Amino acid sequence: MKIISGKLKGRVLKGYDLEGTRPTMERVKESCFAMIQNKLPSSIVLDLFSGSGNLGIEAISQGAEKAYLIDKEKAAVRVIEENVSKCHIEDETEIFLLDYEKALNYFHQANIQFDIVFIDPPYKSDYAIKSLHLLDELDLLTKDATIIVETSFGEFKVDKLSYHLEKSKKYGDKYIYIYSYSKEF
Repeated sequence: MKIISGKLKGRVLKGYDLEGTRPTMERVKESCFAMIQNKLPSSIVLDLFSGSGNLGIEAISQGAEKAYLIDKEKAAVRVIEENVSKCHIEDETEIFLLDYEKALNYFHQANIQFDIVFIDPPYKSDYAIKSLHLLDELDLLTKDATIIVETSFGEFKVDKLSYHLEKSKKYGDKYIYIYSYSKEF
């Protein structure tokens, strides 16, 4: 995996390989970041189900102020730590070895909100829907936040009125959904 743009462009990241995980393909990442590039400068980013930290590190490379990288697997967190260290972005990232629900509750207690959220859970799980509900219920999103969901479900629907589907696209067996958050404050 390579960083595709920004101050860290060209850096090669170590991957994370565990059954049930897969890295975001380069063309998928490139397409997603092209769609959100204007929102990245000075943003606070959450990379939930982070794996290698690829998406959060890319966000930092393209101008995000801070990225929170979350994974519940110790091996994944070790890879994230290596990648962050290799890129010398320790001051711009926070890494958590936590289950997504515990992480989201922690952020609620710490009063942290996000401008951009990447949700790339294990396929064939309901973690994406549960994450979207918790992000809303725990008030973890800034006004006009952007949420990018990667899933294997072609019929992925969110029943919350505060999320608006901006774009969806299929890449092989993967689907990308980009939502804007417009809850009234």
